[in-house]
Amino acid sequence: MDRELHAMLDELQRDPYPHYARARAAEGLTYVPELDSWLVVRDADVREVLRRPEDFSSANALRSDVMPAPAALAVLAGGFGGRPVVVTADGALHQALRAPIVRGLSPARVGAVLPYAAERAAALLDRFEKDGRVELMAAYAGKLPGDVIGRLVGFDPADVPALVQGGHRLEELLFRPLTEAEQIAAAEDVVAMSHCVDAFVRARRADPQEDLVTDLITSVAGPGDAELTLDQRHELVTHLQNLFIAGHLTTTALIGTTVLHLLRHPRQWELLCARPDRIPAAIEEAARYDTALQGFRRVTTRAVTLAGTELPAGSPVLLAFGGANRDGSRHPDPDDFDITRTAARHLSFGLGVHACPGSTLAREQLRITLELLTRRMPGLRLADDQRIVMRPTLIHRSPETLDLVW
Repeated sequence: MDRELHAMLDELQRDPYPHYARARAAEGLTYVPELDSWLVVRDADVREVLRRPEDFSSANALRSDVMPAPAALAVLAGGFGGRPVVVTADGALHQALRAPIVRGLSPARVGAVLPYAAERAAALLDRFEKDGRVELMAAYAGKLPGDVIGRLVGFDPADVPALVQGGHRLEELLFRPLTEAEQIAAAEDVVAMSHCVDAFVRARRADPQEDLVTDLITSVAGPGDAELTLDQRHELVTHLQNLFIAGHLTTTALIGTTVLHLLRHPRQWELLCARPDRIPAAIEEAARYDTALQGFRRVTTRAVTLAGTELPAGSPVLLAFGGANRDGSRHPDPDDFDITRTAARHLSFGLGVHACPGSTLAREQLRITLELLTRRMPGLRLADDQRIVMRPTLIHRSPETLDLVW
């Protein structure tokens, strides 16, 4: 992708909502060259695509915006991964990959990790509560979700920071323009992450537990402690990296955008402090208003017609959950942030066979966060001396930094 086109993509990703509004107002679908996709932004159209996985394949769901240089690809070849994951699989393969993840994120297992999540959240707040100022993304939002998903999966806490870093570096490598030297450095971090996960998988195979990882291993290699084949190791590393990255990056983004918009609307923040029973409604409104996962790609498996637009087989489309969540036909006054609104079901966590299995865990971490902040730091406000800049990505939309004072 050339520099000019990438600059246009950056502009679109940092504030996609005007583009969504124009696409909703247009007849049929809108093709967006920067995304190399047909943009699907109306609530009804996004739902239709999600309900027709046989016609709209997920094979390109995580297609990169940038192709790494050959030197970076050579480094990546020394790691583990590169196999299909649940978000890029269809049909029977998708069901097989999804089943152990759904079991691993069952209400019982999520409930079991919540006391740790509450304890960890409080400990993070303890570190800066007396300071009167904090950059929330680095000090809190970027730490809690990785710790929690790491605990649920069973990773050694000492490994979690490097795994979180590896997830960020993989996103940079696939979605940001980097120099060749920067790409190689990012690839080295990704390979280090994959080797760490591989060592964890082999250790768990030798010593099975009642946990998500053992379920995943059994689904791939069957029961027992027989040594994993190289191909099985690649497959398991791919699954776990995808699960871990999705489990921390999206929730980190959701915490950041939720706090940002509550504090941009001080009266709603004050209402939430006075009425903490409204926290669940605030979570849903924040997820709708500025969706952390703005969209996923799909590709047509046959010739179809969507919103009056004829799409040949192989046509790329981008399902803009963030655009659908601002559709006034479902959400009155959609551009208003209002935690008192009568909520209609949004699409922030998907729908149908690809609905996010980790949505409960994400919501619970946000609930814990808002309960702590409203109780312990009701005077919280945005620092005056900052310019809020959103990260240029549709995968994990959030502020790059968020300076708060109290």
